[in-house]
Amino acid sequence: MNSLLAATSTTAMSGEGVYNYGLVIFLMMTGLYLVLAKGNMIKSVIGLNIFQVSVIMFYVSMGRVEHGTAPILLDEDLPHHTDSHEDDHGEGDHGMLQTGSEVALASTDDTHSTGTHSPQNDTTQAMTTTESTVYSNPLPHVLMLTAIVVGVATTALALALVVRIREYYDTIEEDLVDAIESRLQKEEQAEVQS
Repeated sequence: MNSLLAATSTTAMSGEGVYNYGLVIFLMMTGLYLVLAKGNMIKSVIGLNIFQVSVIMFYVSMGRVEHGTAPILLDEDLPHHTDSHEDDHGEGDHGMLQTGSEVALASTDDTHSTGTHSPQNDTTQAMTTTESTVYSNPLPHVLMLTAIVVGVATTALALALVVRIREYYDTIEEDLVDAIESRLQKEEQAEVQS
């Protein structure tokens, strides 16, 4: 574990792998500026999309593991059977995937991971893998795929609302829409009072 922390701090101090975080901050501030400073509704929607892209890049960057592979068990990660324990399993069990403590789990440090067959069987030997496999965490990537789909749907809804606002008010500038709306409300109040 200490070697992993040392490698991470060395990488961070050298500046490697931190450019994407700078890009995330730049995109986040650009999107926030477009949302807050621009009165054009289309530019605000574009700003929201840029802000969303920065959040997605941040989560994907955090989920990256150096030298990590897809979390799929490869043949070399599975312990191999010997014919000496056929009495433990039925004839049809040898092609099945092993689960639990039967699989040698990969670790992120430099030590070799070990796994054993079921603890009840004293005749089996502990298996060691020659290389430890480092897996990337798929959860941030899966969540960001969902965020992309939600973002596209939200953008479509926002643009549809902008089209309707343009048809009704004949403008997409927020300050003009507010002025027209306040004028319409004053006319409506004057009509009610008279």
